[in-house]
Amino acid sequence: MFGFFNLKSFKAAGCFGSWGLSAADMMKGLVLGIYSKEKEGDVPQFTSAGENSDKLIAGKLRETLKKSGPPPKAGKTRTFYGLHQDFPSVVLVGLSKKAAGIDKQENWHEGKENTRAAVAAGYRQIQDLGLSSMEVDPCGDAQAAAEVAVLGLYKYKDLKQKKKMAMSAVKLYGSGDQEAWQKEVLFASVQNLACQLMETPANEMMPTRFAEIIEKNLKSVSSKSEVHIRSKPWIEEQAMGSFLSVAKGSDEPPVFLEIHYKGSPNANEPPLAFVGKGIAFDSGGISINASANTDLMRADMGGAATICSAIVSAAKFNLPINIIGLASLCENMPSGKANKARNGKAIEVDNTDAEGRLILADVLCYVHTFNPKVILNAATSTGAMDVALESGATGVFTNSSWLWNKLFEASIETGDRVWRMPLFEHYTRQVVDCQLADVNNIGKYRSPGACTVAAFLKEFMTHPKWAHLDIAGVMINKDEGPYLRKEFLLRFSQDNA
Repeated sequence: MFGFFNLKSFKAAGCFGSWGLSAADMMKGLVLGIYSKEKEGDVPQFTSAGENSDKLIAGKLRETLKKSGPPPKAGKTRTFYGLHQDFPSVVLVGLSKKAAGIDKQENWHEGKENTRAAVAAGYRQIQDLGLSSMEVDPCGDAQAAAEVAVLGLYKYKDLKQKKKMAMSAVKLYGSGDQEAWQKEVLFASVQNLACQLMETPANEMMPTRFAEIIEKNLKSVSSKSEVHIRSKPWIEEQAMGSFLSVAKGSDEPPVFLEIHYKGSPNANEPPLAFVGKGIAFDSGGISINASANTDLMRADMGGAATICSAIVSAAKFNLPINIIGLASLCENMPSGKANKARNGKAIEVDNTDAEGRLILADVLCYVHTFNPKVILNAATSTGAMDVALESGATGVFTNSSWLWNKLFEASIETGDRVWRMPLFEHYTRQVVDCQLADVNNIGKYRSPGACTVAAFLKEFMTHPKWAHLDIAGVMINKDEGPYLRKEFLLRFSQDNA
């Protein structure tokens, strides 16, 4: 009775009607996980959620599997119809071995990654069936499952006239860890906010608009946040000449976005400082970019989108910490001159497409005034980083082994891997050995472009706990990321590629 026949033929046979289901019921799906065999001869195990549903589904599913062959392999799916009236469509997803833990070679938690990959595969299958809602087996990790389910909901479609029916509801199946599920739903929704900012075309996401969206999001979730949208006169008063040298080429006014999240009971507790590169559109300036990649340049504010969304997340969870968020927002259009940075250093601009480091230099000088615990800056800096690590990991340049260890530990849990890159004096000499000024915005050689950006930024940094995250390589979905839809393209800018 329960074969792998076409869903349309199943509907035509009148099976839905015999159960008396509504149209909404007919559009519901279920994703269930099953573990791989530990050794030959073992019986495949359902997850605890699947086992607990035995009377409803798992019993029939187990019986059907015996007749249809082995269960799906890790990351693969098989779809069944008619197992239970509450779930006309059930997608079985293969997990790896049940006891998977931290993989030191891969630098991530294999169990969490298996859950993410499996739920993503099941989610895509439910979407392909055109169903409007689904419930998801936590597959051993409710947080990892929720993250993938919510990320899969995102699709940029604001400018499309014809909007396909979207998944309206995703719920945790069973009694499971509802708290962990809901926590990750909030986290992932903020990730989708960052994606929305980056995917929006540059004529819709100007610096002022970006700042207004962040202000609106923070005001809606927390009274502990202050947002200051600084205009050009303020930037001039602060002598941020390096930032202004990039911004002056555009008709769109620059914005210096300053966020204060005061979550700590101790108002005087030193804050964490997050700094983001916010090039709303990067033409390359007079070192103009190739036209073939012009559409990608709308997301060159990925660093700013990331750090601002992270602060929105902290506010949503009412975290007991203080955070300072700073983002220099402007467009890089065909114009530009060499100017002094806020700390008085003169910068020789030999490539106007190496603009990200110019707008960050002033912010890094300014952020010291808040006496932060640590300083993290994120930027879609270089095509060189994409060449070095591609989408496998974020490149991290840091002057603190303590900070590196914290970032590395966090990356193992999240699956957002990081890799430590060098801050050698070798690269510093390539940017400070400058004919006309104190520092050059590009190094002597093209090859170590990611390293010379970090060396440049280090010239404006005196804090002992600082990290520069070059997120260029991980900002585009190259189809190997199982969590993201094909339409989910986080872009990167080849700033001094």
